[in-house]
Amino acid sequence: QVQLVESGGGVVQAGGSLRLSCAASGRTFSRYVMGWFRQAPGKEREFVAACDWSGGSTYYADSVKGRFTISRDNGKNTVYLQMNSLKPEDTAVYYCGAVSSGNLYYARAYDYWGQGTQVTVSS
Repeated sequence: QVQLVESGGGVVQAGGSLRLSCAASGRTFSRYVMGWFRQAPGKEREFVAACDWSGGSTYYADSVKGRFTISRDNGKNTVYLQMNSLKPEDTAVYYCGAVSSGNLYYARAYDYWGQGTQVTVSS
């Protein structure tokens, strides 16, 4: 069992930055690929970024490449999403998830999810 708790969301002006954190419980955290997804009102949950167990391999949606950075600290059981140059279209609820196997780009593959944190980017 892995429990995930996101934090760090808020309201920011376009061009600003936020850092999201996802704290995980459970001693098996390092076994999981960790991902960030987001969901805007009326839209499906979409992939944002993911990293492998070491954080050495990272994956990004084209829409955030070059602006967002995912990282993890297995000693702290935490994964981060640094978001720079934010745009109004980045506004959504951001979720972190943990996946043990399957396609990391697809939400249905994930085994565990946090409750989400709201990010609002004003123009």
